[in-house]
Amino acid sequence: MTAQAPTSASTLAYDTYRAIWRWHFYAGLIAVPFMILLAVTGSLYLFRDEIDETIFSHRNVVAEQASPMLAPSRLAEAARSAVPGSRLTAYREPSGPQASARISLETDDGPVYAFVDPYDGRVLGSVAKSAEFNEVVRQLHSLAFFGPYANRLIEAIAGFAIILVVSGFYLWWPRRQSGGVLTVRGTPAKRVFWRDTHAVTGAVAGLLIAFLALSGLPWSSVWGGQLTRIAVATGTGYPAALWDEVPTSGEHAEHAMETVGWTMESSPMPTSSGAMAQGGSMEPISLDRAVAIAREKGLAPRFEVSVPAAETGVYTAAIFPDDLDAVRTIHIDQYSGEPLVDVRYADYGSTAKLTELGINIHMGQEFGLANQLLMLATCLAIVLSSVSALVMWLKRRPSGRLGVPPYPASRRVYGSLWAMAVVFGVLFPLSGILMVAMLAFDLLLVRNVPILRRIFA
Repeated sequence: MTAQAPTSASTLAYDTYRAIWRWHFYAGLIAVPFMILLAVTGSLYLFRDEIDETIFSHRNVVAEQASPMLAPSRLAEAARSAVPGSRLTAYREPSGPQASARISLETDDGPVYAFVDPYDGRVLGSVAKSAEFNEVVRQLHSLAFFGPYANRLIEAIAGFAIILVVSGFYLWWPRRQSGGVLTVRGTPAKRVFWRDTHAVTGAVAGLLIAFLALSGLPWSSVWGGQLTRIAVATGTGYPAALWDEVPTSGEHAEHAMETVGWTMESSPMPTSSGAMAQGGSMEPISLDRAVAIAREKGLAPRFEVSVPAAETGVYTAAIFPDDLDAVRTIHIDQYSGEPLVDVRYADYGSTAKLTELGINIHMGQEFGLANQLLMLATCLAIVLSSVSALVMWLKRRPSGRLGVPPYPASRRVYGSLWAMAVVFGVLFPLSGILMVAMLAFDLLLVRNVPILRRIFA
């Protein structure tokens, strides 16, 4: 959202404009490729259910039949037979009469999903979890494919997106210009067309772009981890009191459950004590009984039951649907079948509720199709704003140089910039580190090394 500073502005205002424009340029240069990746993968993930029901309907959609569905154990056994040497880890209930059941299996080569017709037990297909389409999209969206450090880069970029929105609003703010505020001047052959497209798109969608960046941060390692610690410490996350009378293991739900929401991933896993209560003579309940308990407790369709991996483990029935009021997690003693912990969205603390609402909107779930289309429009705005910025830069860039906006004439404004860097660094630590590195590179190297000064001019 760059614009030329008006010649009638005061010297300080002009210098501030040039400094923020230069800062905005650097941030965009770093963030634009990742912003496009996030927007494209995010757009796909918004319609994951629709993609499953169309492109991958061969394994997700079945013909409704008058006969009753088979028992979960029968479906799980069919899946295990189709994937020899596998171990059952979770069973996902069909979402309706025309949906398959998804069986999660562990193999020597990693997790596998098998999709089974619930009426006749036919295995409709299987795919490694790492190769399942929506999982691939999700992993690309977070750069998790490339390891934890790449994922932290995305966290830094999310903070940069907020910086771009804030600095972009400053640069867009009307300064007596006749166009480029809410209208686009010129034709695609002219730079002003791309400048106005970039500015207007950013101005209209800026708050939504910032919302997407902020609501995606709870899943990040540093920022999200700190938010989790704050929520737990203040009692505004998951309702820890529900575990007070329950023996727990050192394992957390994040590692024991097939699917888990943000609030519950840090919660401890209970342990089954039914066997010890009877001198170790009790037999574990079956998967069928665990699923029946979940149904009796009223979990919404498409709930998933994670099976215990050890003798002291528990069955966990969980559902994280579009409707937050239906979110629920129940830990079940694998011997007695007694629900040990039963957590609903209504039980969450204030921080958890607000965070989950933001995540739900971010993922296009909260308000149905309208939510999906609004988030899709925001993703398209990110792509349009990014592409227009690149075209605008290429049209302005001198041959053989980067064409970085000029330094301010006075260095007085840099004190304010460093102060802003510190504030952003506190709010978004990884973004702050990258920002400090960027400013240090610009002020200490580009400004003082002739060859760099020439290239970046």
